Amino acid sequence: MPIHLLPLLAPVVLIVAAVLIPAQRTITPRRAAWLAEGAGLVSLLVALTMPVILMVTGAGDGAAPGVLGHVIAVRVDVVSAVMLMLVAFIGWVVARYARTYLDGEAGQARFALWLLATLAAVQILVLSGTVVQFVGAWIATSLCLHRLLLFYPERIGAQRAAYKKFVTARLGDAALIGAALLLVAAYGTTQIAGILSAARLGEGGALAAAAAGFLALAALLKSAQFPSHGWLTEVMEAPTPVSALLHAGVVNGGGFLLIRFADVLLLSPLVLAVLVGIGGFTALFGGVVMLTQPTVKVSLAWSTVSQMGFMILQCGLALFPLALLHIVAHSLYKAHAFLSAGGAIERVAAQRRPGPVAVPGLRSVARAFGLAITIYGLVYLASGALIGFGAKSPQAVALGAILIFGVAYLLAQGLADAAPRALTRRTAQMSVLATVAYLALQRGAEWLTAGVLPPAPVAGPLEWALILLALVSFGAVAVAQSTLPLWAHHPAAQGLRVHITNGFYINAVEDRLLRVWSRPRARKGAAS
Repeated sequence: MPIHLLPLLAPVVLIVAAVLIPAQRTITPRRAAWLAEGAGLVSLLVALTMPVILMVTGAGDGAAPGVLGHVIAVRVDVVSAVMLMLVAFIGWVVARYARTYLDGEAGQARFALWLLATLAAVQILVLSGTVVQFVGAWIATSLCLHRLLLFYPERIGAQRAAYKKFVTARLGDAALIGAALLLVAAYGTTQIAGILSAARLGEGGALAAAAAGFLALAALLKSAQFPSHGWLTEVMEAPTPVSALLHAGVVNGGGFLLIRFADVLLLSPLVLAVLVGIGGFTALFGGVVMLTQPTVKVSLAWSTVSQMGFMILQCGLALFPLALLHIVAHSLYKAHAFLSAGGAIERVAAQRRPGPVAVPGLRSVARAFGLAITIYGLVYLASGALIGFGAKSPQAVALGAILIFGVAYLLAQGLADAAPRALTRRTAQMSVLATVAYLALQRGAEWLTAGVLPPAPVAGPLEWALILLALVSFGAVAVAQSTLPLWAHHPAAQGLRVHITNGFYINAVEDRLLRVWSRPRARKGAAS
């Protein structure tokens, strides 16, 4: 086997294990769970060889011989290596957690089968070297995940959420198929490497620009962007391991699609502007609604909506290396958040030691934002002078400023009049550390993906307008969040909170359009 094709062993192991579960009619649910965990571990070990393969062979494609080479190929580069290791690791952790979480469940073997199938489909997706293989794996991922969402098929809530996800996914599939057909027509090849190389030279014309639009639409639908986000906040009827797999893995497919075809997207500045607008609005919308949710898992779901919006915003600003970094960081964080949510709630409830809360005033908030921006500027200048980080694009600088607004919120707590000095010192130290860590990770992501992902283009009038709009919007929301205790008890704010908690009823409108409230039981096998 050519060394370029060796990474395919990772999904092959999962597929073989998935086939063995129904093939062995006498297999017990517990043994099926152990088989899934073992296959996940072997797949992870194979994935960990990707950096070695990349160093030996360099970036490139390994294609099957003959006619199959137009259908099956393995794309070996930094993006596929990072994503394969991430997916394999998250998959193994979820399989290990599910083995004990679902112990005793009648459907544990069925869960193990579809978990393995979903992980295999995602791994084939991130390794795809042709658009045909990419589309096939994209669709297979959605169909396998649908079976996991219906682990409890008798629950009406699960049926409703799965059906909404199924409809949204099919629209995304249609958009991706349209994009694939346009790309093949524009470049005359199914090989992703050939498409990206030609797009990097500015070739493709109107067909490529249209393909960029369809790629963006498929990504928006896959990553639950407004107003198609409703299904993601309603899948809590599925077991916790499914939620972890979905929010930490599968939902990132939209961002991966944009990163993989970054060179094509750069051919259409209008499409990038749309991504900035929708992604930025979704990030703000999801973040605001998240703060009003009464349950942990639903709050985490709205957090995912917001984080996916921010990832789409990064892609719209053509900061593809940072979007890849965001996928890795968010996946690890969200997997841990979902799998440890129950234990965290128990620990907090056991403490029962609420202390005084330091509420920052307007003056403290103003000082916090000024100090945060000062820290960002000083660390940025110091990193360039001492470490040689070099100049950043305006898009990257603006994105850093948006993230620094979170540091300002942290500082505001420490600068409140009632805050003890120890808290003030700790928040100042953590703010500096967070700023340094962000700039270091940003530079590391750009260095790692140099030559694979395109740099951000020179900012023109459109890009500057989008940058300013993003800064003003996120800055206003950050100020509102920092001053929340000062105005949250106002009657007008209390009334607004009801509407925010319900997500301004977008889900209800979608329910009415799809008629998911009528005959839900008739739809539970919709994807079979």
